[in-house]
Amino acid sequence: MTRASLTRLAIAGAAMVGAAALTMGTAAASPGPKPPNPPKPDKPGPSVPIRLLTINDLHGNLEPPTGSSSRILDPNGANTDTDGSLTGIAGAKYSIAGGASYLAAHLKQLRDPNTLLVAAGDLIGASPLLSAAYHDEPTAALLDKLGLTTSSAGNHEFDEGIDELNRIMNGGCHPVDGCSPAGEWKGTKFDYLGANVLKESNGDYALPPYFVKKIHGVDIGFIGLVTQTTPNIVTAAGIKGLKFTEEVAAANKVSKNLAKRGVKAQVVLVHEGDNITPNQDPSSCPVVPGNGSRIATGLDPQIDLVISGHSHQAYVCKVKDPAGQDRVYTQGSSFGRAITQIDFRIDRKTKDVIRSSVVAKNNVVTRTVTPDADTEAYIKTWQERVSTVANKQIGTITANIGRGSNVGETPLGDLIADAQLEATKDGGNAEIALMNPGGVRTDLSYAQSGSEGDGVVTYGEAFQVQPFNNLMQVVTLTGAQLKALLEQQIWTVDPATGGITQRILQPSSSLTYTFDTTKPVGSRVSDIKINGTAVTDTQQIRVAANNFLVGGGDGFTVFTQGTDLWSGPLDIDAFVAYMGAHSPIAPPATGRINLIR
Repeated sequence: MTRASLTRLAIAGAAMVGAAALTMGTAAASPGPKPPNPPKPDKPGPSVPIRLLTINDLHGNLEPPTGSSSRILDPNGANTDTDGSLTGIAGAKYSIAGGASYLAAHLKQLRDPNTLLVAAGDLIGASPLLSAAYHDEPTAALLDKLGLTTSSAGNHEFDEGIDELNRIMNGGCHPVDGCSPAGEWKGTKFDYLGANVLKESNGDYALPPYFVKKIHGVDIGFIGLVTQTTPNIVTAAGIKGLKFTEEVAAANKVSKNLAKRGVKAQVVLVHEGDNITPNQDPSSCPVVPGNGSRIATGLDPQIDLVISGHSHQAYVCKVKDPAGQDRVYTQGSSFGRAITQIDFRIDRKTKDVIRSSVVAKNNVVTRTVTPDADTEAYIKTWQERVSTVANKQIGTITANIGRGSNVGETPLGDLIADAQLEATKDGGNAEIALMNPGGVRTDLSYAQSGSEGDGVVTYGEAFQVQPFNNLMQVVTLTGAQLKALLEQQIWTVDPATGGITQRILQPSSSLTYTFDTTKPVGSRVSDIKINGTAVTDTQQIRVAANNFLVGGGDGFTVFTQGTDLWSGPLDIDAFVAYMGAHSPIAPPATGRINLIR
């Protein structure tokens, strides 16, 4: 193990301040007034104040996010949504939030001498071009500048595999693309944690399971977890050689070991969370109980706090642990739009968190403060480095092409599927293409960056739509398998809230069918046609999709039954080529799926 690694894994010590001695004049001098006694150092109190500042799901958003990704509901917000078009609630107040320079400014305002900054994963991955072009080294370096202590791994930390994640932590230039313009990558001062990430070969931890930090003479143990569903939402190559175990059991094992070592104050950083009843105060607890609540309530009573991520929601909750004690459970939105602040005290005698002292809230990262100048200059440097690539025009559009709320079929989803079909016809002999809606990350806007609107689409804007660099692939499915695949789509309505949970694949124009949400699961799909001709059960169909889906991602396991695998271009390259060949492009008309609900 290197000295740097040992330093990161060591328990940090607290510094002691000494008092300087006072000297007197010579004996011959007239006696002057007696100097005051030096002040005695304060005696340690019975408890130690601690402040945690937490973030999650930054996704490399160094520049201020735009559109819906920039808004957060905020009771103290400067803007009011008069018609409900932005927040869904007429009269609701929201703030425009996020951006690393504003995040840095707010962190400075919130810090005190007792503060630690920690995170709950997806800090990198699915990032804008500014960071992704250099394998997220710009974001990782900024997190060091911000003083990040540690973070759980998120599923997107595995987008390029465990070897790449280790490179980010330990240093070295990218094995394919080499060094960035900043020179040889030195690695991070912090480690990503993963108590439920094991090596398939021997069951050893693939990442450090915990990190212990000493502050003011007391130890705090941080246990890291990532959602056990990671194999279903990351490409097969990204999780090769790894297994992801159930979160509660993994954390409880580490918790017991920490307690035996005398580390009684324990915090779980978990990249898993809950959805919420929409449009709620980010310091309230509007959660719809799910996997996040399951973990937060199931963890060992020794664990004092649960800081979550993954669902991109903002909430501050209290749940009961298995011993019936209150335990704070939080999440801080996404894209740097909120900082969760948790204040508490640790008893010096018991070395444990005084649960009754825990106070938590979410602070919105508004843009009404002066941005941090050093961070602004840092971002500008990377903007200059990536500008040649980002500003290249690849095509034009005639109007906004959006993904809406990603419910059902969307114009942008259809456009991407059309581009993927065109890119895989030659060589792959694709007949239809299907795109996962979660891979469509933002809209294509006719007017960008506050301009009057010229319809120009740049490479940087296209990359924001599809930031994953997935490989296009084609497999052969039978007609029966295609129907079974489409039956794996999800559409459920919560009877209490009316909220829709859905995962509908975006189809190319060559594919049409009916999806009846009122029928039982397994009998919802009918009338499948390719180019207007009905599909038979035994028909052999060449189906294009990105390698995430072909590997069974998002629960579409029927894809793994495909045969005659062919691999083609990257998805972003397919999209760029299509834009160049067909501009100006109008928003495609939806209706490829006859959605009955």
